Amino acid sequence: MSHVYSSDPTYSGDRVDSTPEASLGTLVSQLSSQIPELIRSEIRLAQAEVSEKGKRAGIGIGMFSAAGVLALFGIGVLITTAILLLDLVMPAWAAALVVALVLFAVAGIAALLGKRKVAEAAPPTPERALGSIKEDVATVKDAAAKGERR
Repeated sequence: MSHVYSSDPTYSGDRVDSTPEASLGTLVSQLSSQIPELIRSEIRLAQAEVSEKGKRAGIGIGMFSAAGVLALFGIGVLITTAILLLDLVMPAWAAALVVALVLFAVAGIAALLGKRKVAEAAPPTPERALGSIKEDVATVKDAAAKGERR
């Protein structure tokens, strides 16, 4: 039986013996022993992808949080300072209104940036793993079709 050695540390099984002398029973036996390892590898890849996308979503959520905190601190500090400055040239109510509008505009910009970061992480589907699974299924179908033609 021929063996192919892999540098992949997660690979523990034998490769399928594709020599012309291999019987169908041998090939089926090898395939049935390798399918569980293939499935485990695909699951590990999917978990890694979902974890990566979760981290991206976390950054976006953190930006939303930062926007909210900054807006609250800004309202407390800047309103007081800006209103006192603008009160020198306009009525106090007008000064307070101008400062509030500026603060809400800044908070809106921060919220839009946070939304963009969250959108980059969505949807949290493991696209590379799904592509790899589709390739594996196509390979098995091709091998089965070639086996039927013999």
